[in-house]
Amino acid sequence: MSMETIPAIDVHAHFGRYDCGRNDLVNELMTGDAALVVERARRANIRLTIASPLESLLPRGKADAVIGNRNAASIVAATPGLLQYVVIDPRRTETYQQAEEMLRLPTCVGIKIHPEEHVYPIQDYGAAIFEFAARHRAVVLSHSSEKNSLAAELVKFANQFPEMKLILAHIGCGWDNDYTHQVRAIQQSRHGNVFADTSSSRSITPNLIEWAVREVGAERVLFGTDTPLYHTSMQRIRIDHADLTDREKRLILCENAERLFSIPAA
Repeated sequence: MSMETIPAIDVHAHFGRYDCGRNDLVNELMTGDAALVVERARRANIRLTIASPLESLLPRGKADAVIGNRNAASIVAATPGLLQYVVIDPRRTETYQQAEEMLRLPTCVGIKIHPEEHVYPIQDYGAAIFEFAARHRAVVLSHSSEKNSLAAELVKFANQFPEMKLILAHIGCGWDNDYTHQVRAIQQSRHGNVFADTSSSRSITPNLIEWAVREVGAERVLFGTDTPLYHTSMQRIRIDHADLTDREKRLILCENAERLFSIPAA
């Protein structure tokens, strides 16, 4: 069976207006509303997209996660094919209250944190975030591995709170140009509750995804696109045509996400 026929699950996406605070053209190119995100997913045979609102993350240091979460709940509920993460900004206690309520919704399947865009070191706030996630047995998707969000620091909290699950975003991302941060962090995990996604622009590097699978197993790798910042179909094709077995590709494209988020198989 061709991998292109497998309905995938995208565990790392966004919707809304991109605002890098600098370049109007870049903002325009990387902007996409919920309807556009779902349409691009449909073309790439992605049956479910788990997204967080860009409104809750950008512009850097100035986003209002509370308003973004509130708006996202309405948008996602009205958009078939879309699920969401509730964004926790630990500097805003209201986002914990929102998460408490929204994690009860069938459309909200996890928590998104972004220490870089919210401008805080994970070392200072990780204990509170991960303790909250552990109480709710939640999945946390975190940006990694820039200076505020080092994968090696994130995995320490995952080791302290085995009741939660952690997805390290962007295999290959690293502030120091080291492509190994996410994979090495998974290897430091003590409870099998740490995963990484393929959403990095680095994923197009030859053999990077294949190397990650050799190091930690396909069971620890999840398909993500980071759409609308990146091209949805390009990210999908990278897995479809990876130098991996069909079984490994199926795990990455859908089965790992189905298990992690308790999503019925297609």
